[in-house]
Amino acid sequence: MKLAVSLILFLAGLFSVNTYAQVNYHIDLTEPHHHLAKVSVTFPTTEQSQLKVNLPVWRTGKYEVLPLGDVIRYFTAVDAQGNRLPWQRTASGEWTVKLTQPSAVTVSYQVYANKLGQRVSHINDSHAYLDASGVFVYSPSFRNEPLQVDLSVPQDWRSYSGMVSGDKTHRFMALNYDVLVDSPIETGISQHRQFSADGRDYELVVWGEGNYNLDEMVTDLTKLSGQAKAIWSDYPFERYVYMVHATSGASGATEHLNSTVIQRPRFSFRERKDYLGFIKTASHEFIHTWNVKAYRPQGLVPYNYQQEGITELLWIAEGSTSYFQSQLLLRAGVITAKEFLADLARRVDSSINTPGRAVQSIAQGSANKWVSSGGDYAKNHSANIYSEGFIASWALDFALLQDTKLAKSYRDVHQALYANHRIPLGYTVKDVQGILQQVSGKDYQPWWQQHINHPLVLDYPELLQQAGLAMRYGSDNSVQVDSGFEAKKGSLVLQHVALNGPAWQAGIVNGDEIIAINGLRVTAKGLSQRLKDFAPNDSIELLLFSDDKLKQVTLTLGEKPSGDLSLMSVDKPSAAQKAFFSAWLGIDWPFDEAGELQ
Repeated sequence: MKLAVSLILFLAGLFSVNTYAQVNYHIDLTEPHHHLAKVSVTFPTTEQSQLKVNLPVWRTGKYEVLPLGDVIRYFTAVDAQGNRLPWQRTASGEWTVKLTQPSAVTVSYQVYANKLGQRVSHINDSHAYLDASGVFVYSPSFRNEPLQVDLSVPQDWRSYSGMVSGDKTHRFMALNYDVLVDSPIETGISQHRQFSADGRDYELVVWGEGNYNLDEMVTDLTKLSGQAKAIWSDYPFERYVYMVHATSGASGATEHLNSTVIQRPRFSFRERKDYLGFIKTASHEFIHTWNVKAYRPQGLVPYNYQQEGITELLWIAEGSTSYFQSQLLLRAGVITAKEFLADLARRVDSSINTPGRAVQSIAQGSANKWVSSGGDYAKNHSANIYSEGFIASWALDFALLQDTKLAKSYRDVHQALYANHRIPLGYTVKDVQGILQQVSGKDYQPWWQQHINHPLVLDYPELLQQAGLAMRYGSDNSVQVDSGFEAKKGSLVLQHVALNGPAWQAGIVNGDEIIAINGLRVTAKGLSQRLKDFAPNDSIELLLFSDDKLKQVTLTLGEKPSGDLSLMSVDKPSAAQKAFFSAWLGIDWPFDEAGELQ
């Protein structure tokens, strides 16, 4: 890390006197009202007869091919003397410029930036969010060259990025395009705070009005940022920027090399439940600074911006990040043990009620991610790399704790990945299995074959018991009817029919619309209450529309637990169970003698 910082400072000196061949970017944001900007990029002299210029077809953090190149218009290319050069669109994200003699090449174009929810780009009269993958083209010939980005912005705007600031306002510098594409820029009218944690500098930049509390955010982000040492030995950055968008509805987040962008509806910060959603997301993206940005599966090293990178290990990149996110917050005292266990209970319940976990392995789910479209089919037939990756990481953590008598955990695996497989190395399945054997002294290939290469089916009560925990639904573990279907919110149209569940067995399919139960009309508001009139194993007559045709089916109701799942203390937890709990989460046993959370 010190070497990287020194190199940046060295290049900064070179840039300041313009003695180093570099790629120069400029974006004009002075007329932002219609989401439009003008971009120019000057590439150093090339002796090639043609220069390929690319815009990525996907952005980091989203494993999906996107039509990013559709936002570019008025593309032109000129040589060093300003003479126009012929060019041709040769792929969805590629332009080929032809040259007759060696020359520097400047390409210019208009970019349309209105993809806020996809966290690719957004320009309006109050700000611009610029992820290079949707804004700035690159040339493979100069991908590894240093670069400079200059912004022309309205007078009252301020610009922030994880990149190094240049010698002028609204100027940033990067060692190469890989740094630029992973260092988004937020410029505009925003609120800004600076803080430090464990010897590192941080910034919080918030764009948009909302019911957030900046002081609370800074306090908790400071606590969170100081907890990385619970897993890793050092930091892959000197400065980190938390970018937050308080929006009119867009939500989500994306990790980057030295920063993150977190989007939340503007009035979803005040209530504790909503705030927990924000701070858990911040923890998730912060962890990604190590797990994905500092080390990642070999299939994604180096990034190929023009095509997908297939790997069976995305569950480690995403699911393990989800697994650690609440643990760091718990250790930091940002969330309580009660809140942590409630989150874990929700994840366990979701896994139990996702049929796809028993159909597809998490390895297959990882390799399939680039074409996964979600929805009813995915829930029935797919393993989600986030949710099931969380469960796989948890099972692996408990196996390591048990096999090493609490001496080692899954945290040690990630420290080893960070220490030995840092970019540009990448890691493979064999590498991970080797680390597992090194950490535990045991061959984990049989475990891997059972839990990773085959569908992950766990005995949750047995797993939880190791840490002194038990499952309980509602207050009395009672049951209720299970129809096997879910309707869209405020609708009678079905959005999910569970694989092999009661509705599935009756021939009901996703998209069917329920009209009546036992000859009596049913409403969207009253559907769930109407089903409570029956008992498990009762048969009811459903009248519904299926592909606009009236259909009547007999549905035999099943049963499922009543109430929400909660995790509680087992009766008379042993000292060994309490020790396991503490080794797992890094906190003392949180229950009192009566089994209540303290």
